[in-house]
Amino acid sequence: MCMWDDFDLECMREAVRMAHEAAGLGEVPVGAVMAKAGRIISAAGNQVEGRNSGLAHAEMIVLSESSAQLGRHGFEGTTLYVTLEPCVMCAGSLVAARVESLVFGARDERFGGCRSVYRITDDFRLNHRIRIREGLMRKESRILLDDFFRHLRLQNRHGSV
Repeated sequence: MCMWDDFDLECMREAVRMAHEAAGLGEVPVGAVMAKAGRIISAAGNQVEGRNSGLAHAEMIVLSESSAQLGRHGFEGTTLYVTLEPCVMCAGSLVAARVESLVFGARDERFGGCRSVYRITDDFRLNHRIRIREGLMRKESRILLDDFFRHLRLQNRHGSV
């Protein structure tokens, strides 16, 4: 039995596309998509550098845009698709917004807030748990990140390009 359906693939492909766009703008290549009832509500890539704000993670932008469309209590039945496991800040925001489920591509072994380092999204002390599936387009997500940071290290080693 396949864990992913066609809509899951469509959403994650869009998240990967958003991550590619972010990389093209010099951002860490993370993309996110919020979906509900078989339609995409919002999609974004990281904009930390562009907005000069550490809060401008793809997940946070998508949450904000989706909230404007769905209302404060409209996250029931939503799924967030993101190329990289959300950090603690983003994971906490997903819980606070009461997002129903999360699908992420690659684990974040340094800063992961859902599985790798912390487990904010299923912490029994919080009033909401998020159903998680991981690994959709893992390879594509990981390659994007690895290529971005390899290029960044080369730039730092040889001066800005």
